[in-house]
Amino acid sequence: MASMKDIERVADDLEKLVGEFRSELKNGPDFDRLVQITDEISEHADNAAQTFTSVNETLMSRISELGGGGRRSGQKSSAGSREKAESSA
Repeated sequence: MASMKDIERVADDLEKLVGEFRSELKNGPDFDRLVQITDEISEHADNAAQTFTSVNETLMSRISELGGGGRRSGQKSSAGSREKAESSA
């Protein structure tokens, strides 16, 4: 899993690329260079999205394991108890 330092590096790279993009726009744009820069920005943004998706999936899986672990050991939720009481009434 990526660390926060890895994510920071991606943000730094994106910031640098955006700076290059703005500079290129101001200095009489070379459209080939603009395409190249935007492709690089897109790749970095995709990497960031994949990283955050991976982190989110890992966290949600862990939360699910922790939440489900208590019920597997014989604990019942109050909603489940309430439903049983209502159906028998």
